[in-house]
Amino acid sequence: MNPGTPVDRFDYELPPQVIAQTPIEPRDAARLLVDGGPGSVPDDRSVADLPSLLGPGDVLVVNDTRVRPARLRLEKPTGGRAEVLLLDPLGDRTWSALVRPGRRLREGTVLEHAGEAVLTVGPTDGETRSVTFGGERPVDDILADLGEMPLPPYITRSLDDPDRYQTVFARQRGSAAAPTAGLHLTERVLDSVRARGVQVVTVDLQVGLDTFQPLRGSTLADQVMHTEAYRVPEETATAVAAASRVVAVGTTTVRALEAAAVGPAAGRTDLFIRPGFDFAVVDVLLTNFHVPRSSLLVLLEAFMGERWRTLYDHALGAGYRFLSFGDAMVVSRRGGVR
Repeated sequence: MNPGTPVDRFDYELPPQVIAQTPIEPRDAARLLVDGGPGSVPDDRSVADLPSLLGPGDVLVVNDTRVRPARLRLEKPTGGRAEVLLLDPLGDRTWSALVRPGRRLREGTVLEHAGEAVLTVGPTDGETRSVTFGGERPVDDILADLGEMPLPPYITRSLDDPDRYQTVFARQRGSAAAPTAGLHLTERVLDSVRARGVQVVTVDLQVGLDTFQPLRGSTLADQVMHTEAYRVPEETATAVAAASRVVAVGTTTVRALEAAAVGPAAGRTDLFIRPGFDFAVVDVLLTNFHVPRSSLLVLLEAFMGERWRTLYDHALGAGYRFLSFGDAMVVSRRGGVR
């Protein structure tokens, strides 16, 4: 596909009422749209049925990143409110962050909680600011006490249980957002998958907020792809090299695996997967329904072609729930999943 492809090619009408505001219980009760390939009618299943779609020789890869409670609600010395959303560490106690109200906070402003200094606002770098934590208390301890889960802006209800925005296999703390396809999986599903002879392995890709942002500009050529830290363990690389099918749970897993296929096993990647991309690793993708005009939809079209529109139309007509707490679909790069 030409890099000058207009971004409105990846648009669709998303009614607000189909955006899931709360996660379904149990996790694996989420609906699962199973692609049968070109010309076929997709199956309406549930995530609990995923093991029946897999078998010996398949390798299921999950992103075991853990979301930081990275949103801090603080006060200015004048008493006004401020909000800080940590993005990436820049040093021992300094982070890049989104800060509100950003333009009205001067460099050097100390933000507090209950009258105690927490951090100092640094200079602006485009849309972000640097912030530096004071004192010697570990930043993770501060976040454990004061931080909130950084839910996407389209989710307007707070979570009763913050762990519901973590996968059951979350281990490697570092993400600013959850790898949402993995939120559907339960230990019961994973045990059933293993019982069918499927190996389950992990990658770590630290999800950034830009993952869910709409595309900027008018064409794909206008996009400056964000970078994310990733790591593909040697055990995972060995397993996927020997797999009959590599089944990736989520677009973040795809990005990690494909980045490692063309570069080092760990580092930061700005890989932009778009139509025409030559996939080296992933055969099957379990993924949520994504925000219109997002890089995730571009990845989906690169993976399966324009057929995603047929599946999205089916999902909208059949009452599927969309975005982070919504339902899922499973698609194959080589036709049907079954």
